Amino acid sequence: MTPVERFRELLSIPTVSRADPAEVDDADFARFHAALERLYPRVHARLEREVVAGRSLLYRWAGRTDQAPLVLLAHQDVVPVDGQVWRHPPFAAQIEGTGTDATIHARGAIDDKGALVAILEAVEQALAEGVIPATDVWLAFGHDEETRGTGARAMAALLADRGVRPALVLDEGGAVVDGAVPGVAAPTAMIGVAERGSATFDLVAREAGGHASTPPPLPATARLARAVDRLRRRPFRRRLTAPVRAMLVTAADHTALPLRAVLRNAHLTAPVLTRAFASLGPETNALVRTTAVVTRLEGSPADNVLATTARASVNVRLLTGETLSDAAIHLRRAIADPLIDIELRHGDDPSPVSPWRGAAWRRLSSAVSSTLGDEVVALPYLQLGASDSRFYTALTDAVYRFAPFHLTRAERDALHAPDERIRVDVWLRGIRFYRALLEA
Repeated sequence: MTPVERFRELLSIPTVSRADPAEVDDADFARFHAALERLYPRVHARLEREVVAGRSLLYRWAGRTDQAPLVLLAHQDVVPVDGQVWRHPPFAAQIEGTGTDATIHARGAIDDKGALVAILEAVEQALAEGVIPATDVWLAFGHDEETRGTGARAMAALLADRGVRPALVLDEGGAVVDGAVPGVAAPTAMIGVAERGSATFDLVAREAGGHASTPPPLPATARLARAVDRLRRRPFRRRLTAPVRAMLVTAADHTALPLRAVLRNAHLTAPVLTRAFASLGPETNALVRTTAVVTRLEGSPADNVLATTARASVNVRLLTGETLSDAAIHLRRAIADPLIDIELRHGDDPSPVSPWRGAAWRRLSSAVSSTLGDEVVALPYLQLGASDSRFYTALTDAVYRFAPFHLTRAERDALHAPDERIRVDVWLRGIRFYRALLEA
């Protein structure tokens, strides 16, 4: 079989994770594990493998020395496709187009089986050529990154207990993109040196309830709606964090005057830059402020009954330097209603910031330029979404978030949405990136 044929077979297995673990199909994960053993025989013959937390897979490839190892992360699970309309069946892994336009359509093509399978291809190829890595290489493939991250948490704890202190941890995150920074014409490899914190707060309004035919002047649902609107109209303040400032200063060398001077002096021009970023679109706005958005609403269980409890779930993503306590304070001030309860359901503070200089960064940026193109500029940036990498920051300060795929705006927009896809030649180049990283 070819690498693409193996990739398509693994994409066809619907390893969907769900918020309720009881709804997860264990048989699909068992099929996926069996397919990995069959498709990558050298990996499973030469590497130590153990199953962690029920479905996560942890591999160790012994190296020649006992120097600090490399840890590569990916996740097996994908998000559901319920209610989505796709051009091609989401688990058929069909190829559309030919040549450089050939594209695989499938849930998980990018998030995150694209990286998982590319890593295995790189290791399998290296084993076939008799490669022995200079240091240990660990592959940690979580099973519930899209929901709770219990697999990654357990694997990170296991490595910590064994005294593993990596030289470099790499997980999914940024990609090679065009136009990420205004004024930079070259493609940029967006390497996450930190990620925002993630939390869910509940806004809760309570009342006595009763028949809907005799409502009070401000029922719980109306009080809650007012709170939601107040929160929307009072966003968090704009701020330029260290990772974003590093991105702009690094990008400055690839821009023309006068923009070059503006970016190089980001510590002075921060008010102008943050105002511009906030107005350019949702992605750039999220780089300069903590965001909060209501994602779920709950009220009465019946049409003719007043809600005794009205609840709104608020998804908050925190900038570097802010905490869950800071977010709770902002919510309280923005809503300005003591009769709305604010409850933290779950959350994590932002990750520490990894260095964008030094040996680990050079190893990544060298692999980018040698396999993805000399013209590609490696930029540090702030990862907007959460990843399994947050559980590994206690092991090393060199934790990065980057998937070696050149993605268009439309391809990035398809993540968690209909028609997720990846171009075949883009995916194959990603395998070469992991080979270069393994042999650096």
